[in-house]
Amino acid sequence: MTQKLIFILSNTDPRNSEEVGAPIVQATVAAAMSYHVEVICTGTSTKLLKVGVAENIHLKHGETRSVHDFIKEAHAAGVKFFCCSPDLDLVGMHKEDLIPECSGVVGAAHFIEEIMSGESKVLTY
Repeated sequence: MTQKLIFILSNTDPRNSEEVGAPIVQATVAAAMSYHVEVICTGTSTKLLKVGVAENIHLKHGETRSVHDFIKEAHAAGVKFFCCSPDLDLVGMHKEDLIPECSGVVGAAHFIEEIMSGESKVLTY
């Protein structure tokens, strides 16, 4: 059975582009290594999944690719991005605001259940 790796972005603030790159790139690498990978955005990081936000963030000055480009690459590699449901309201978003690469909206019970099943490894940013 292929292991699952869950990245929980809870303290990753889109306003600080230096915080955004590592978890997305690492998720892409893990997917390329044949792991099932989920990135769950909660808290302020939920904004990364809003149309127009990640498109306007670059990891460093002069970088031509946006964070949304990195999300697209991760998604193409098999990474599934999820938004935590309570945080939509917290940041003033709706399901209709989510980028196409977002696989859906999940509640806290989803990732708690995944973690407690013992079949997943978790990285938190």
